[in-house]
Amino acid sequence: MVRQENVVDFKDEMDAVIGYLTEQTDELDVITMVGMPGSGKKTLAQMILDDSKIKYEFTTRMWVDVSGEFKEKDILLTILSNFISISEDVKGKSYEALIDQLISYLEREKFLIVLVDMWSLDDWDSLRIALPKSGKVLITTSNEEVGQYTSKFRQPYKVRPKSESESWELLQLEVFGKTECPPELETVGQLIAKQCEGLQLLVVSMAGILERRDLSYGNDIKARRIAWIETCRSISEYRRMKFYDILPIHMKLCFLYLASFPYDHEIAAGELISMWIAEGFIAPQNGLSLEECAESYLEDLIRINLVICERIKANGKVKTCRINRMLHDFCKKEAGKEGEDLLTEIKFIDGEFHPPISRMSIYHRLSIHSNISDFFSQKPVCPRTRSLFVFSKEEVCLSKEIISSIPTSFKLLRVLNAKQIKFTHFLPDIGELLHLRYLALSSNISILPAYFSNFWNIQTLIVNTTSPTLEIKPDILKFAKLRHFKTNASANLCKVDTAHGGGEKLQSLATISPKSCTKELFNRAHNLKKLGIRGKISLLLDGKIESFENLAALSNLENLKLLNDAYPNPPSQGRLHSLPPHKNFPPALKSLTLAATYLEWSQIRILEHLENLEVLKLKEKAFVGQSWRTCGGGFRSLKALHIAKTNLSTWVASASHFPELRRLKLRNCNQLKNVPIELADIESLRLLDLYETKLAADSAKRFLVEKQRLLKEQSKDTEDFKLSIYPLSSYEQSDLRGDTHATCDVEGEIEPCLEEGMDVEANQVSRIEIERVDQEDRRAKREIKHYGPRNKRVDVPRYRRRSGLRVMRLQQAQAKRLLQPKVHLHQARNQFAHLYTSHQQGPRLDLGATSTHPRIS
Repeated sequence: MVRQENVVDFKDEMDAVIGYLTEQTDELDVITMVGMPGSGKKTLAQMILDDSKIKYEFTTRMWVDVSGEFKEKDILLTILSNFISISEDVKGKSYEALIDQLISYLEREKFLIVLVDMWSLDDWDSLRIALPKSGKVLITTSNEEVGQYTSKFRQPYKVRPKSESESWELLQLEVFGKTECPPELETVGQLIAKQCEGLQLLVVSMAGILERRDLSYGNDIKARRIAWIETCRSISEYRRMKFYDILPIHMKLCFLYLASFPYDHEIAAGELISMWIAEGFIAPQNGLSLEECAESYLEDLIRINLVICERIKANGKVKTCRINRMLHDFCKKEAGKEGEDLLTEIKFIDGEFHPPISRMSIYHRLSIHSNISDFFSQKPVCPRTRSLFVFSKEEVCLSKEIISSIPTSFKLLRVLNAKQIKFTHFLPDIGELLHLRYLALSSNISILPAYFSNFWNIQTLIVNTTSPTLEIKPDILKFAKLRHFKTNASANLCKVDTAHGGGEKLQSLATISPKSCTKELFNRAHNLKKLGIRGKISLLLDGKIESFENLAALSNLENLKLLNDAYPNPPSQGRLHSLPPHKNFPPALKSLTLAATYLEWSQIRILEHLENLEVLKLKEKAFVGQSWRTCGGGFRSLKALHIAKTNLSTWVASASHFPELRRLKLRNCNQLKNVPIELADIESLRLLDLYETKLAADSAKRFLVEKQRLLKEQSKDTEDFKLSIYPLSSYEQSDLRGDTHATCDVEGEIEPCLEEGMDVEANQVSRIEIERVDQEDRRAKREIKHYGPRNKRVDVPRYRRRSGLRVMRLQQAQAKRLLQPKVHLHQARNQFAHLYTSHQQGPRLDLGATSTHPRIS
């Protein structure tokens, strides 16, 4: 998606479509924009939606991306959630009842709905009956039949391709940030722009590749010109599938592998990278680890808009990703080509599996998304299958007989991703899968059997269980190739056998019990980068079982989670009285998470001495007490501070205590009265986010005013700082005075409140933006953003009119694209993923949308 500042001349198209939208009609009026994929339809639609004439004309506006799997009831519920809270009773209503209810709300106002990427006539027919006569609909589609069918009063509007000069101008803007190209690159650059054939998406994608190559060669203009010529030569192949063909073979394999997952599935980046490694797609280079190489592959795929970054971590790394439907379909087709056999998706159609069970023996990788029990009950024989992916919207339980048949059916399996299957039993037969490198499964077990030790090739082992504890019978350090072990329980590891080697490749271990934190373990697994400890942390800190000092041996550890679990006793009975001295913490620690530790605020001074600490997450009652007065040297390197579910009432702090802080998030701090106004002096601070922290809301607004004053004094853009408050009461909304523009935007899980086991549910995060309109040109500038539950976007522009302020609302379905595609992830990392670098597309709600703007968590 092109950045808004780089949009090239849509004025004629905008004027024409806005003219249609503002015409008076007595019937529901549908305007359809038709164009080739990548021609800029979505960009044009967003610009139209953001136009001041449209904001003035329509009291209710909605953006709904219907490019994903079209489920009529889900879409109705999503739109209806803009008006009411969706309870179980509402979900249980019939399709017809929901239509009646939605019509009753839409009839009250003049509305505009933008439907992005409408694919079929049936989809429109099922939605059309829910739309009353009082509004207009703007549809974007690549299907001319849809355009003819939906447009009643006029012909579909055809979005023209860019001219050669416009393509060249856009290419320069995307690569150089201005329309100034070095003379040595101008001729070849113009040829590249010409061969993009006017497709905006292709121009932007090519710009991403050129910029990437330019970064590699720096100021070597000759090398850059050669790289540009090579890109130009390959563009004819690139045109066949605008993104895929020029990728190197290793990235092609990584990209096509994404077809293993269902369309629009949010893929955990860490697990994807582990699967790539297990498949042998990643080779070490330049002294980097396999994981670091794989991360760079993923970043490259995101940078050239092949993969969408959904969420990013507090440290700026990719947390989850996905691909859009068009690319997903392409990946399935390309991966399943005869002779390639990279992946085969098993479908269940008219009571039969396709391809048939009898032909399963020839396929190397299988992905099944439905009728899983039926598939396994037929005991397919798959001697060549190396990878098996099982996905289901519901939990699948298999009988003992079926479970025991899996090793026989898939003897050479390397990758088994089966978290949707609940293994109620483990039989010794599973130990026959000697070639397994990646295993992810779910169960209700409390003991991991000893015969798992047969997995001597295992690299990644993920075990989710309903049990609070998990007894690990095999010595995981004897898994010579193990890199990652992860479980949601408190894992009790068996005693380390010091007579054997192993453990050197282990990079992440989570979550293990305190009694498993032995010196022997950490001496062997000395390359750990991530460690999670769950259980009675007080026993570890008090030295009653093992000593916290053992962690100091982990010189490479960067991420540590201490999740206090006093189960089965009340949490307060397991409270910690003190933290260990700072010298006992791992020296390279960058991220620390504490949960339910019930520490006094005075103990936080110990953490101030952790020189490399950049992210501090204080979850559910990590610290308790009415008052926190910061003193001493403060957190010299801290860039992100998250505080959740505490009884803190008074917080006294100064900017000198957090000189590098960029993001401050307060979650469910119900008793906190004020956000320290002194923190507004922190030059690096970019985001203040309050969620269910009502008493501090007024102080946060004063904080905003002070921060903007300081930014203006420093001649900096006031948009560099964002304030987020949820919920914003109706009184507070009505209290907004003057020429302001307020936006409430609710997104699907942009900022989970707690992470891993404590996340807010998907589609439960919202944003409120309060924008001030410039007195001279009336252009809105964003000031406040806000996240919180519900599934809508409400746009409340308040423009001064003769009759006073007019309030308008925009409602949408899922916020996407919060970072410019052009912003490199390594830059985002350095900036701690500054959420709001672009206003190009704005936050929006979409169902199954294509997106390049990641969400932070």
